[in-house]
Amino acid sequence: MDDLFAAPPPSAPHGIRVGIGGWTFAPWRNNFYPAGLPQRRELEFASRRLTAIEINGTYYGTQKPATYAKWRDEAPDGFVFSAKAPKRIMQSRSLASARAQVEDFVGGIGELGAKLGPLVWQFEKGRRVEAGELDELLGLLPRALNGRPLRHALEIRDPAAVGDELIGLARKHRVATVFTDSPEHPSFADLTADFAYARLMRSQPIETGYPPAELMQWATRAQAWARGEDIAELPHAAGPAPALPRRDVFVFFISSTKERNPAAAMALIRLLP
Repeated sequence: MDDLFAAPPPSAPHGIRVGIGGWTFAPWRNNFYPAGLPQRRELEFASRRLTAIEINGTYYGTQKPATYAKWRDEAPDGFVFSAKAPKRIMQSRSLASARAQVEDFVGGIGELGAKLGPLVWQFEKGRRVEAGELDELLGLLPRALNGRPLRHALEIRDPAAVGDELIGLARKHRVATVFTDSPEHPSFADLTADFAYARLMRSQPIETGYPPAELMQWATRAQAWARGEDIAELPHAAGPAPALPRRDVFVFFISSTKERNPAAAMALIRLLP
């Protein structure tokens, strides 16, 4: 069994990280995790096949700092976790009064240390987002934690909120907007920070989750984002982004045909030079 962990984990060329949402999903025990692998070692295994994982469980309940520390120690050096902010914050009636909850969440998850990547602030469909309250929330988000820069990504699922004003606020606060590539949610690829964050939601019941040509297309797009380029062919909500010499990139395969997402992520990693 230990031979499964002997090979070096994949690298993140040019700052491009690729992964999945979570690591606990029963069907993955038939097509991703090897037979006989104890469930307690699933994160250890997954973090050596991928370069990032988005923690979705934090949306439903904040974990204890000791749990974050355990996850940190199970993943190899260079691996990165992103994490969704708690539901109790995102559904709060008054975002401006959420400072204490934001600080509590960020303080605990800081136990991930150097393996902590972007925090995702997701407003679910049906949650109306006014520009004023969004401006106040983004102003509350800490920009550093324990001496390390802290990044934030914003996912808006209210179509009425998507436009020039939203993109302007995101750029003002240097917060990325999430590109969902989804037929169900607003999908726009405006670049608003020094990194790009994509949640790809179109996996199919085929071996690699996405057809090879589409995976190659996403590899090309990820490399363009990493070079600091905007991608005109993707939908946008506002004008083009200011030029940057480079950007870090996070690509996660989420939802849809979920059992195929690890295969899609590993296939995309193999396509990145």
